[in-house]
Amino acid sequence: MGDFLVNDFPRYVVLLIWIKLNVFMFVYFCYIFETEEKWFYLRTILGRGLCLARGSAACLNLNCMLILIPVCRNVISFIRGSGRSVRRTVRRLLDKNITFHKIIAWSIVFHSAIHTGSHFWNFERICYIWDDIPGMRCIPPAAQPVESPGPVPINIMWTTWAGFTGHIILIALFLMVTSSIEIIRRSYFEVFWYTHHLFVVFYACLIIHGFQGLLKGQTNTNVHNPKHCYSTYLQKNGTTCVLATKDDINCQLQTAEFAAGGAQTWKWVVGPLALYLLERLLRFYRAQQRVVITKVVQHPSKTIELQMQKRGFFAEAGQYIFVQVPEVAALEWHPFTLTSSPEEKYFSIHIRVVGDWTEALAKRLGVGNEEFQQSYDLPKINVDGPFGTASEDIFRFRIGVCIGAGIGVTPFASILKSIWYQMFGANRDADVELKLKKVYVYWICPDTQAFEWFADLLKTLEDQLIENGMADFLDYNIYLTRGWDQNLAKNIMLHEDDSHDVITGLQQKTHFGRPQWGTIFENMAAAHTGEDIGVFFCGPKVLSGALHQECNRCTDIQRGTRFYYNKENF
Repeated sequence: MGDFLVNDFPRYVVLLIWIKLNVFMFVYFCYIFETEEKWFYLRTILGRGLCLARGSAACLNLNCMLILIPVCRNVISFIRGSGRSVRRTVRRLLDKNITFHKIIAWSIVFHSAIHTGSHFWNFERICYIWDDIPGMRCIPPAAQPVESPGPVPINIMWTTWAGFTGHIILIALFLMVTSSIEIIRRSYFEVFWYTHHLFVVFYACLIIHGFQGLLKGQTNTNVHNPKHCYSTYLQKNGTTCVLATKDDINCQLQTAEFAAGGAQTWKWVVGPLALYLLERLLRFYRAQQRVVITKVVQHPSKTIELQMQKRGFFAEAGQYIFVQVPEVAALEWHPFTLTSSPEEKYFSIHIRVVGDWTEALAKRLGVGNEEFQQSYDLPKINVDGPFGTASEDIFRFRIGVCIGAGIGVTPFASILKSIWYQMFGANRDADVELKLKKVYVYWICPDTQAFEWFADLLKTLEDQLIENGMADFLDYNIYLTRGWDQNLAKNIMLHEDDSHDVITGLQQKTHFGRPQWGTIFENMAAAHTGEDIGVFFCGPKVLSGALHQECNRCTDIQRGTRFYYNKENF
């Protein structure tokens, strides 16, 4: 039970509250349209389709309001960075913002399917059911969504505001959701980026969707009792409805009056839309501030490093930014983790050259060219951010575990640099003690050439720690999963007794194969009984799931050993 309380319980509490809100909204509005007298005539026309359509519409209003909040990155960064007033549990929930955004999106798809299916059924009843149900023509004409019976359903689906905007909403939603599937988002990020901006069309149509007022409720039920009066109109004379009894004066003399309920969606979404508009305006303002590329470094394994400066820019260790290069793609913004520390005079990112955008950027930067490129020849670059991430919280733990797979090691470069500056930098504050007492670094890397730039950083920190008698502070482990051949294996065997690793030059020898996470976490739990251990990961989803399970398995509330799992989300 302890493992569940530490890593998963708060998230499930939030999800449970959200699910209960959805159930309540659906049941409440379905109950209103099933029981209230004002909707009796409309309910008679549409049947159960009315209840399902309005219940799902209420849930759509709720979720279309909520879905914008998790992508207000500046708001989230501000909240999670508001000092110690924000509890660890709240910060870790904020780090799940993209996950919550995706869950809400799928719920919108689900309720849209119910809403659309219900209205298709409703349109069918409006057009064809008049002659099939006794008394249907006895309903007051003002209650009918269309002026007269008999039109073809496909016509009113596209000629009414509700029908036309509803179909546009469905098309926009379909394109946004399908292009967000992971395999498409990773392989064709540009497709994902452009189609996701159909949210403008989505919300515009959503707001005006109900303004025509097709669904009308009775306004004078105190005078004209719909249930009683309708039951008297069951005797028909041709197409004219006559009273079954002659003694009901009210039903004879009073005409039922109807009025549209009015559009409600705009009331739900106007607040989040205004907040998101302010978010985008702030991003636009910051993106216009001048950025100077001070250095371009080409690293092995198709990785380039950009060092930049921007007036007033400040970031915490482990944060990320969005980058746009107008000459490469005028509308595309891509997220990159900062690899520089707050103590440095510049900020930097490492970019793995894979895909059309990164290849075009590398070419424009002159990567691979033998001729030196002047700074004024470099492209203009826009930067938005920085934004907060889970990795910031490593300095709130005494024991920190950093796990990176491939280029996923970049957030920890920033953290290790910041640790070095706080311990050994010339401008360090001697009165401020670093809470971190032990750092474990695990890097799973696919090939030997990719070690270079990060290995240099590890070596610098390792040398300083040894020189100051703090060799136990850092425990790093590099795992090479592939990329070695028979010659390299022989070379490693020949240098088995050397004090430094033959591949990286570090004292810690490189491991071959994949880590045995069960043993690793068990050893950490035994070495740090009674401690809160922060585990921070950046890498693929499959490995994330395995690490999450190990954190839960090795958490022991009775002994006070807790593994807090944190994953980078962009």
